[in-house]
Amino acid sequence: MVTGVTAGYSKTLEIVGVGYRVQARGSDLEFALGFSHPVAVKAPEGIRFEVQTPTRFVIYGIDKQQVGEVAAKIRRLRKPDPYKGKGVRYQGEVVRRKVGKSGK
Repeated sequence: MVTGVTAGYSKTLEIVGVGYRVQARGSDLEFALGFSHPVAVKAPEGIRFEVQTPTRFVIYGIDKQQVGEVAAKIRRLRKPDPYKGKGVRYQGEVVRRKVGKSGK
């Protein structure tokens, strides 16, 4: 059996941060990621988005590489910050946190 055709592939992404949200606009997604404007992402051919909560969404498709590319492109919009951990991350991704400046 071919996995892509029978079951399909999916990637779940999470958004962490105050005011960071995602919402569905038809087949596309619209992100609020702390910029002065909302960021829209159009669904390529063969890719489907599903918003589970305002901070979690899933990317579905039959082509594993295309699903991964779309997920990486969305993650690149706001990578997880190493100091506070805010940003778009894959589900289960562990973000290594850095220690900030030490006060006197």
